[in-house]
Amino acid sequence: MRIVTFGFQTWGHRTLQAIIGSKHEVVLAVTHPPSDNPYEQMWNDSVEELAIANGIPVHIAKRPDAELRRVVDEAAPDLIVANNWRTWLPEEIWRKPRLGTLNVHDSLLPKYAGFSPLIWALINGEPQVGVTAHMMDERLDAGPIVAQVAVPVGAQDRTVDLFRRTVDEIEPLLLHALDLLESDTAQLIPQDPAAATYFHKRSARDSHIDFSWPAEVIERLVRAQSDPYPNAFCYFKGERLRVLSASVSATRYGGTPGRITVEDAGGIAVTAGPQAWSGANRALVLHRLRTDDGVEHDALTYLGNSGGYLE
Repeated sequence: MRIVTFGFQTWGHRTLQAIIGSKHEVVLAVTHPPSDNPYEQMWNDSVEELAIANGIPVHIAKRPDAELRRVVDEAAPDLIVANNWRTWLPEEIWRKPRLGTLNVHDSLLPKYAGFSPLIWALINGEPQVGVTAHMMDERLDAGPIVAQVAVPVGAQDRTVDLFRRTVDEIEPLLLHALDLLESDTAQLIPQDPAAATYFHKRSARDSHIDFSWPAEVIERLVRAQSDPYPNAFCYFKGERLRVLSASVSATRYGGTPGRITVEDAGGIAVTAGPQAWSGANRALVLHRLRTDDGVEHDALTYLGNSGGYLE
């Protein structure tokens, strides 16, 4: 098949690499220009460089415009394959190829449509994540499913662990989906809109710890935002503290959310959770912190039994 790819960062790079190594022909690679967004600088293998190295024409675009429509028309693809394309594609593009457009998304759709699905899924304590190949339609990440693979989530997994496992699933899943589409044997599974969830792009505010959340959720937020992601953070006496590692106490604590209390499990316990005054909640135990100067600190040593508050 003649394929045009739309992709960005490592996800788009892995997708293009998979098709280059297949029996199919990539006739055009479309990608975004480099970004200064911190989330878009982490997994930033270049689609443009890979395409050029393999003699594939490249088109750089921030969003669909007349020139993008023109180059896609001239490429005359049988199929468009998209992965981590960051802007809406109009119908005249995704519907243009004979077979339409196949989108690859790193979640188990219909859950976690939208952005940063691995981070949100980890925060929410999902037992598994995954990758879905589905046909694009006028709704975001909502078209019928061609193929899907699940990846289990371990008790101590970080987003970086889930990223590495799911990105390795792109090639086999994509090649399987291409075989199904080419042979006209794909059994398209409609997504259930009642089961769908959509998540927005993450920003700095989304990593700011809210100590009224249960300690279990905050601990997952810390793992979800572990290096190289922008860390979960709070403030102590006006200074920002990035939380590098934390755990959940075995003991239940009462008081006011954010109150620094006593030593627990080699760290310092901080009261957390809804209705904290009841004494029914576990505490968040802080172990390692990083200040804005880049220095890492033992949380117990840095905060001590100060009796202060984290905001």
